[in-house]
Amino acid sequence: MPTEGEKTTAPAAPAGETRRSDRRGVVGRLSWGLADQAVSSMINFAVGIYVARELGVNAFGVFSLAWLTYGVVLNVSRGLATDPLVVRFSGVPEATWRAAAARSSGAALAVGAGLGAVCLLVGLGLGGDVGPAFACLGVALPALLLQDARRFAFFAAGTGQKAFANDLVQGVALVPAMVVAARVGTVAAFVLAWGAAAAVAAGYGFLQSGIRPRVTQARGWLREQRDLGSRYLVENVSLSGASQLRAYGLGAIAGVGAVGTVRGAELLLGPFLALLMGLSLVTVAEAARVLRQAPHRLGRFCLRLGGGQAGAALLWGGALLLMPDRLGELVLGDVWHSASGLIVPATLGVAGAGLGSGAAAGLRALAAARRSVRCQLFASTCYLGGGLGGAALAGTVGSAWGVASATACGSAVWWLQLRAALREHHRNPLPEVRTP
Repeated sequence: MPTEGEKTTAPAAPAGETRRSDRRGVVGRLSWGLADQAVSSMINFAVGIYVARELGVNAFGVFSLAWLTYGVVLNVSRGLATDPLVVRFSGVPEATWRAAAARSSGAALAVGAGLGAVCLLVGLGLGGDVGPAFACLGVALPALLLQDARRFAFFAAGTGQKAFANDLVQGVALVPAMVVAARVGTVAAFVLAWGAAAAVAAGYGFLQSGIRPRVTQARGWLREQRDLGSRYLVENVSLSGASQLRAYGLGAIAGVGAVGTVRGAELLLGPFLALLMGLSLVTVAEAARVLRQAPHRLGRFCLRLGGGQAGAALLWGGALLLMPDRLGELVLGDVWHSASGLIVPATLGVAGAGLGSGAAAGLRALAAARRSVRCQLFASTCYLGGGLGGAALAGTVGSAWGVASATACGSAVWWLQLRAALREHHRNPLPEVRTP
């Protein structure tokens, strides 16, 4: 019995029960993340399929160039604004999270407005078929980046169900927007429809959170997070920039139709490509929680994550190989005949990227920005060299196999760097605490 003056405490939960509760929490958060990515994948898949069927392979190539340019801008926004939010403000008190989310989303909106103006001016100057698509992309970018920032903020807070609901709203808004775009029948109209649906979802994000983007505080956020943001910017842009340069180079070597063919093959693997694009929405935040609660489990967590994604990509690719031509034509129209020949190398490329993404999440959680940027620069260089070198040697098919080989090499480097970073962390665990 306790003596006088001593305080009694409630008995601690058994260790096994605590671990089971932790696992349930992890599974729940990852499940919402996967559900959200499923919705996001379906939105991206539906947009691409609809454009491919309505406009044909050449116009689809133009749309793909605009889409890839959006990917570059999105990764600029994530590197500067939202990746630091996920790394430093996942699982923090709500007041701290709200202040950080407001400043982070303000920075994302500022990036969208600035780079959107550049795209608008470039598009107006280009003219032709490509110009209007880029001009409309410039108009759509602020809404697209703000909606993405909302999703990052929800996952940092551990409320993935709100990100899921936000993407559902975007999907619903996209239906009438795409119908209108189909009546107009131009690439520019489809880009505007895509941006309009994102604007609706971004507005709904305010109703969900009550957080206004603080654009006036964007400069302060960028300054305070520059140690991570500058490296994540280089890392993210090198990835999307390599994809963009490969697309431009492939178009120059094999024609704009080849860009549409590669994009068609990517659409067939769309659920996994979209999952990889939005990986940090779920897995970096979760890896950061694992690091804070049980650092010794981070390596196993990353291995299960990467292995699971690679295995799922291989299963999906195997199913695509069994798809009848009639079903493929129903999905992609005329694009199917050329895209179907790229299923094997595209699947292997996505599987390699999925495996490496597990290690990338671990390096992000450890805030090992120097190591991760070196990995990404190496992987991007391999990707660009393999994609263009393969195109020069064997056209579109050669480009696809060059990319598959490059992702395998990049994945190996990611895992070697994660292993070194984990050893370094165990020798010198210095948890980082930041306040906005």
